[in-house]
Amino acid sequence: MDKIKVKICCGTSCFVMGASQIQVLEFEPPADIKDKIEIEESRCLNYCHNTAAKYNHGPFVEVNGELIEEANFEKVVNKIREIINGTIK
Repeated sequence: MDKIKVKICCGTSCFVMGASQIQVLEFEPPADIKDKIEIEESRCLNYCHNTAAKYNHGPFVEVNGELIEEANFEKVVNKIREIINGTIK
């Protein structure tokens, strides 16, 4: 299985809204997902700038390209575990 790609928006707005807490995944991930993830930090994923799409619920995180709005550590870890367990592809 390829590593699960986790892209964290670290733009000012997302950072203030909690992305900093999600960044812990890079340094202290849960043991069961540690070797299965690849973390990338992005200066800005630009979802908040697209008002037509009404993406205004940061922080934003992409897990294998799937957007998680209002992301937090628990939501991101749960999504990763769903992918690992085959619940979601």
